Amino acid sequence: MKRLLCTVLTALVLAGTVSASAAQQRSGGLTLMPGVLSIGMEIGYPPFEYLDTDGKTPIGFDVQMAKALATKLGLTPNFIDTAWDGIFAGVDTGRYDCIISAVTITEERLQRHNFTKPYIGNAQVMVLRKGSAVTARTPQETSGLGVSYQAETTSDIFMASLAAQGVNFTPYEYDKVMNCFDELRLGRVDVIICDNLVALDYIRAEDSSFEIVWEGTTEETFGICFKKGNDALSTALDKALDELFADGTMQKISMDMFGRDVVSSIRN
Repeated sequence: MKRLLCTVLTALVLAGTVSASAAQQRSGGLTLMPGVLSIGMEIGYPPFEYLDTDGKTPIGFDVQMAKALATKLGLTPNFIDTAWDGIFAGVDTGRYDCIISAVTITEERLQRHNFTKPYIGNAQVMVLRKGSAVTARTPQETSGLGVSYQAETTSDIFMASLAAQGVNFTPYEYDKVMNCFDELRLGRVDVIICDNLVALDYIRAEDSSFEIVWEGTTEETFGICFKKGNDALSTALDKALDELFADGTMQKISMDMFGRDVVSSIRN
């Protein structure tokens, strides 16, 4: 009986080893699909990720960076458009290899996921329509106003903390930051709270109807996010990211998207 049990256990261990080996071979040992870097991305967050005028092609800062990273690893990028409220669950369940989607690195997220080193810094800003009758010039002064922001983001967390401190604003939460700017343009909300680099993309347009009236300190940083324990891929992409900074690719992407270098300071 012992011998039979031992034989069965040995067979199970070998089967498990073969299965794990086969799975590793199918994934190329690094990604879910051989030769492909599958990227979870909420494609509706300009200038980081959004659709070109054809309504099909992803473009933006993160898109350019992701393509350059994939090239470094000899992989083909595959962008998987994902709603923000499910984007972390998607990487956890193996729907894609990583998230490259302006993901702020927080202590809570570090406990649940792997991250690369930061690739860009970020701060919260307050945006009004030009010529607005709103006199508030800080988020702390928004009591009685309609404040819009993207749900389940650091802007959401920031405004929730102000609400807990007694700032009595009316929240307008949207799935995409673009909706916030559409609503402000139409006068349906009074204020937007969002990332400064997102706001800069809107206000630098020649016909922009927006202005930034307050900017917080740069306390947030964006990184590439992975399933917890996916050390091989996170290490490989971290190294590739270092190389993009060293060879000037990141600075070039920044100049293309923002007209200035907003990335080098994160590595100084």
